[in-house]
Amino acid sequence: MSNECAVIWDDSLLSYDLGGNHPLHPVRLDLTMRLARSLGVLDGIELRSPEKASDGDLERVHTRDYIAAVRAAPHTDPAEVRHGLGSADNPVFDRMHESSALVAGGSIAAAERIVSGRAKRAVNLAGGLHHAMADHAAGFCVYNDCAVAISWMLANGVERIAYLDIDVHHGDGVQAAFYDDPRVTTISLHQHPVTLWPGTGFPTEVGAGPAEGSAVNVALPPGTDDAGWLRAFRAVVPSVLESCAPQVLVTQCGADTHREDPLAELSLSVDGQRAAYGMLRDLAERYAGGRWLVLGGGGYALYRVVPRSWTHLLALALDRDLAPSGNIPAEWTAHASEVAGNRALPSTLTDGVDPAFTPWDGVNEHRVDTAVRDTRHSVFPLHGLDPADGRD
Repeated sequence: MSNECAVIWDDSLLSYDLGGNHPLHPVRLDLTMRLARSLGVLDGIELRSPEKASDGDLERVHTRDYIAAVRAAPHTDPAEVRHGLGSADNPVFDRMHESSALVAGGSIAAAERIVSGRAKRAVNLAGGLHHAMADHAAGFCVYNDCAVAISWMLANGVERIAYLDIDVHHGDGVQAAFYDDPRVTTISLHQHPVTLWPGTGFPTEVGAGPAEGSAVNVALPPGTDDAGWLRAFRAVVPSVLESCAPQVLVTQCGADTHREDPLAELSLSVDGQRAAYGMLRDLAERYAGGRWLVLGGGGYALYRVVPRSWTHLLALALDRDLAPSGNIPAEWTAHASEVAGNRALPSTLTDGVDPAFTPWDGVNEHRVDTAVRDTRHSVFPLHGLDPADGRD
């Protein structure tokens, strides 16, 4: 297998545009790719353009009726639009099917590079639309590219996949798609569902039937910072990955855990997010033979957070790690100023936070330890693991 990291990108992916002042604005992707280029992260990297996912590929996850409704929605009387389309979260936009299918095709292209052995890692930052369900849109997501890519890999010879979602919102659509499929382990760390949409992702959601134990949910209290988030992550995720032994690790890397994100209430820094991405890379090497499929996700601090966070993610995936103390290039700032208006822009790649944390050792002494305890007690026995064992 090649050690190459494939990066799936084309400006046509910016066409997934929900319009106006919608929080999921494509400017965040444009500014990310511009920042990565200006820092030399993409020097010498051949960016691979995606093709639209076929109806057959989409039907691995979505119903035929829903796909037809998405295709027809821009030409349908708004009063007649169904399937969660036409809402404030999921407004209808021109060429909605084509743009959404292109995002899903990007995630399939990333998956294909890994399955074919042409790359160990692959990145589609436009992907990560994890809320879309089989027959309806939800949470800014029309087609669930995460689930589509996973289903494509299962149909093309991969037997065990771990999906790890670090978006601030629960990865509900992917969990629902594979809730009774023992081949896919879904792990989601998110703000507690009592305090944040979509209201799912309780630790007692563990999978069904032959897949009992394959859904893992860590519900974190509002205000959780770098040290708490990383403590909870390490207390749960490595043990589960070791147990399920995935052949590919798929990660949804939403940047909306940041303390400046306007739609949620966790309190991570860019430095903490960078540390989390580094842990994802290490886990892929340790438990999945290095096969790592990287997807984007949420993130609504469009100018100050997402470009920095995901530039670090790209750099880590390409083994071109950037020093947190690095400065933002003037050329990026000049362009960003034109689109950001009077909004303050960052000057460095860091928030100046040390993301050090104390690993969980079986003692409940941190504010996230209730979440750790609840998840470990719900899931670990189903994997033959001791929920009270504090060893790393």
